[in-house]
Amino acid sequence: MARNDIKIGIIGAGSMGSAIASGLVAAGAWEASSILVAGHNGHGCEPLAELGILTFVDAALMLAEGPDVVIFAVKPQVLPGVMADAAAACAGKLCVSIAAGVPISAIEAALPGARVVRVMPNLCVQVLSGASAVACGPSVTGDDAELACSIFGALGRASLMREDQLEVEGAVVGTAPAFFAVFVDTLTRAGVKAGMPSAACRELLLATMAGTATQLLESCEHPRAYAEKVTSPGGTTAAGLYELEPLLFEGSFAAVDAALARSAELAGK
Repeated sequence: MARNDIKIGIIGAGSMGSAIASGLVAAGAWEASSILVAGHNGHGCEPLAELGILTFVDAALMLAEGPDVVIFAVKPQVLPGVMADAAAACAGKLCVSIAAGVPISAIEAALPGARVVRVMPNLCVQVLSGASAVACGPSVTGDDAELACSIFGALGRASLMREDQLEVEGAVVGTAPAFFAVFVDTLTRAGVKAGMPSAACRELLLATMAGTATQLLESCEHPRAYAEKVTSPGGTTAAGLYELEPLLFEGSFAAVDAALARSAELAGK
């Protein structure tokens, strides 16, 4: 049954803010009337308003409605200014930031009296298959942590982690939708080169990716054990993996290292 006992205010109606708001409604987790969203000059709010979500042209008007939870769904570069404007209204509230690279300590300093949670979601929250890491500040209560996990768990899966693990999660899980999409595109190109029609190849690969993920999630089987089921000794999959794995291994480690390095740069470390 959808909740209406806790009002969630979201500052930012971009791709992630909108996905969180609309996803909570689509999942049946929250009543639309209990979700408030403020977009810059109302930008991006029209589709949310059509769902019955309360929308506002700026954060001050939204915060005046007294949401119980405030989610800062804005880019790291603009977060300091947004927090400065919202600080007084956020005292005593549970505040959630999804901005990469901005530590809990900095958010607490900018929002005196707020109980701070950092969350690193990925874009798949748009289809209720997201993956979110949740880290809690020292003043966060057990109920706060449970509430944060219930919000983002309604959009897919949410896991509690230490804050020092969040940047790694962002570099691995946060970037993974792009990595997976590029991998499908690359395999499609290989299939087309070998003679398959492009559209059919892409559609079948995407269906295979979805099916593989579903089977792995439902069975809790280790990915290596799953791969072995598909791999016959001396067969085509074995031959393909022989060529792919070294490149994939090296590329994956390099990609995560590069993402972590860029995250540190953005955080000014």
